[in-house]
Amino acid sequence: MILKTKLFGHTYEFKSLREVMAKANEEKSGDKLAGIAAESAEERVAAKVVLSHITLADLRNNPAVPYEEDEVTRIIQDNVNESIYNEFKNMTVAEFREWILSETTTGAMISRASRGITSEIVAAVCKLMSNLDLIYAAKKIRVTAHCNTTIGLPGTFSSRLQPNHTTDDPKGIMASVMEGFSLGCGDAVLGLNPVDDSVESVARILKSFDEFKNKWEVPTQICVLAHVTTQMEAIEKMNAPIDLMFQSIAGSQKGNEAFGLTATMLQEGHDMMLKRGTSTGPNVMYFETGQGSELSSDAHHGWDQVTMEARCYGFAKHYSPFLVNTVVGFIGPEYLYDSKQVIRAGLEDHFMGKLTGIPMGCDACYTNHMKTDQNDIENLAMLLASAGCNYIMGVPEGDDCMLMYQCTGYHEAAALREILGLRPIKEFDMWLEKMGFSKDGKLTPLAGDASVFLSK
Repeated sequence: MILKTKLFGHTYEFKSLREVMAKANEEKSGDKLAGIAAESAEERVAAKVVLSHITLADLRNNPAVPYEEDEVTRIIQDNVNESIYNEFKNMTVAEFREWILSETTTGAMISRASRGITSEIVAAVCKLMSNLDLIYAAKKIRVTAHCNTTIGLPGTFSSRLQPNHTTDDPKGIMASVMEGFSLGCGDAVLGLNPVDDSVESVARILKSFDEFKNKWEVPTQICVLAHVTTQMEAIEKMNAPIDLMFQSIAGSQKGNEAFGLTATMLQEGHDMMLKRGTSTGPNVMYFETGQGSELSSDAHHGWDQVTMEARCYGFAKHYSPFLVNTVVGFIGPEYLYDSKQVIRAGLEDHFMGKLTGIPMGCDACYTNHMKTDQNDIENLAMLLASAGCNYIMGVPEGDDCMLMYQCTGYHEAAALREILGLRPIKEFDMWLEKMGFSKDGKLTPLAGDASVFLSK
C-alpha cells in the first residue's frame, strides 16, 4: 500500500493507515491532544488525497484494534455480510463517496450496502465529505425502529424528554415531565439521567414514569439512564417497568471496560428486555456515544476520534437499538474546541450512524467552558433536522441543571417541525391533538400549561 503523495511541491509520506486516517480528519482538539492530528492544512489535504485512493478492502483488513484483541472489532467484523462486501471491496474510498452522493443511488441502496461494510470504511468516507455532503447523504438514508412506537418514519422528527433534577426530587422531575409533554417533547423517549443510580431510586423513578404514562395514555417509551447492570437488577429485584434499556458505549473493548461494560453484559440486558421489558419491541436498547470518550479513557489505541466513534455505531448495531445518539459536545473543549468543531462532529456522527444502519439522533449540546453558545447549538439542530436526524433532546430552558451542560430546550423540536413541515411520531401527534396541546401540527395556547395534568 503506497501511503504518500506529492502536493504543493512537497512529498507527504505516512507511515500507516492509522496515520492517514488521523491526519485526514477535519481539525479536532482531541486529535491534537492525542498528538496524531495533521500539522497543517496542507498535510490534511495530502492525507485526504492518499485516503481517497485506499480501497475498502484495505480498510476492512486493517481494523483499528486487531480482531484477536478486541471484542468490538470481532462483533463488527463478524456482522459483515460477505456477499455484499464482495460487491464493494475493490472500490476506493473516493469511488464509494461518489456512489453514495450520486443522484442515482437511493437510500435503500445505501442501507443495503451498510450491511457489507465495517466502521473503518464508514469513518474513511466521512473524512472525504464536506458538511453539505454529510447532510445530503444522511438525508437519503432512512432508518426506522420500533419499541412502543416507530421512530424514523418519513415526515417525522422526534425528541427525548429529559427531565433531569439536581436531587432526583419526584415533584421537580414530574413538573418537568408535564411541561415537556405539553410542549410536544418526548415522543422518542421519556428518559432521565439519575443523580442517585441505586437500584431502589432507579426503580422508583421508572414506576412513577410508568404510572404517568399509563394514566394519561401517552404513546411513548420510558427509560432511566443508569448502568445496564443496575437496570437489570431493578427488573429482577423491584419488578421495575422498563421500555428501553440504556447504556453508554465506546468504540473499543478497553473503552467499554472504562464504563464497566462488556459485550456479554449488553447481550444479557438485551435478552432480559425481550423477556421482561414492558415495551412491545423488538428494538429495546438505547445507546449514547460521543467523540473523544475513548481518548479520555486512554482506550483509542492511537486512532482518531472519528474512527473510534464510527466503531461505537458498528458495536451498537449488533443489538438492534431503538435509539442511538451522540452527546456531541458533552466532554468539553479538550476534544471539540469550539462551535465549528462541534457542528462538524454532529454532522459526522449523524451521517456515520445512518450509514452504519442504526436509528440515529443527536444531543446537540456544549459545556459552559467551550467556545460556543446557544445560537451555535440551534444552528446544529437545524442542520441535523434538515439531514433527517431521528431526534434531539428536550431539556427545560435548554439548561441541564443536573449534568451542568447546555442543550436544546422544549421549544426547539416544535419550531423545527413547523419550519420543515415535520410532525412527531404519529401516535404521539394524535395524542397531542387529543390533549389540546397542538392542532394541525402547530402548538396551541394550551401548550406549556402543565396544569392540564393536575385536573384529575
